[in-house]
Amino acid sequence: MFIEQAFKFLHEWWRYLVGLIIIFVATQVGSIPLLIGVFMKIYNDGGDIMGIDDPNVLMTALDANLTLFLMLLSFAIGLFALYLVVKYLHRQPFETLTTSRNKTDWGRVFFAFGLITITTVVLTVLDYMSNPEDYVFQFQAVPFIILAVISLLMIPLQTSFEEYLFRGYLMQGIGVLAKNRWLPLLITSVIFGGLHLANPEVEKLGNIIMVYYIGTGFFLGIMTLMDEGMELALGFHAGNNLITAVLVTADWTVFKTPSILKDISEPSAGFDVLAPVLILYPIFLAIMAWRYKWKNWGQKLFGKVEEPLALKGEHL
Repeated sequence: MFIEQAFKFLHEWWRYLVGLIIIFVATQVGSIPLLIGVFMKIYNDGGDIMGIDDPNVLMTALDANLTLFLMLLSFAIGLFALYLVVKYLHRQPFETLTTSRNKTDWGRVFFAFGLITITTVVLTVLDYMSNPEDYVFQFQAVPFIILAVISLLMIPLQTSFEEYLFRGYLMQGIGVLAKNRWLPLLITSVIFGGLHLANPEVEKLGNIIMVYYIGTGFFLGIMTLMDEGMELALGFHAGNNLITAVLVTADWTVFKTPSILKDISEPSAGFDVLAPVLILYPIFLAIMAWRYKWKNWGQKLFGKVEEPLALKGEHL
């Protein structure tokens, strides 16, 4: 089973603490190129770097595509650091952090990717047709092609880093230490959502948007535990971020890209913020449960995590 696999490898608590520190430092190092680029651009333009206290001003100093690439670079470096931590600190094959199956099921990855991509495109087109005044068609071939290349290369690395960190590394680590499944689901989902507090969407819409972020964490965690692997979460997260980056942007979102559409409507924290968590996510889980024949929900979400007897014998 997915969490129990960690028992086969080095899983002392201090290894996870050291691993998290290494991963955190790596992501901070990865953010240095973005900071250097922003400061150099502002300095060359004659601006006062020290006088800028609005993060949004800093994030719009560079070209949108360059900003996106440099922003995603820190996640790519973090993913590489996580790989090294798992391989050398825990002596664990990376495949066992991905799935409990013999090998990664790419069919699951592409199914979840397609599910959220088709849904997002359909809902966006319907909203565009119903409220055309809320959108500006801003497609420009060259910037869009550059955006598409960056997105295809870098966004899967960003989303994979987050999935491997939360639904993989921490899910297994907390699970083998707590000896249950509900605590890693709870902790990883809340932390995953909490890390989005710095997003400009929170400032624009208010803390109610955290229901969406934390709810998304629970959604991804539930599908990981029920499916005994991260493939569905990897595909869903990548599809969600990728199609959002290339299809529609807004001045108040974390991804400000030269996408096809720009949303110019005044956002409000209404039911549309809760709809994905209360309506779409349950439907998605029902579809996946039917397709992959999920059973034993209580055990898989709230059951105990026990070290296999064969491994206990090895420790005696």
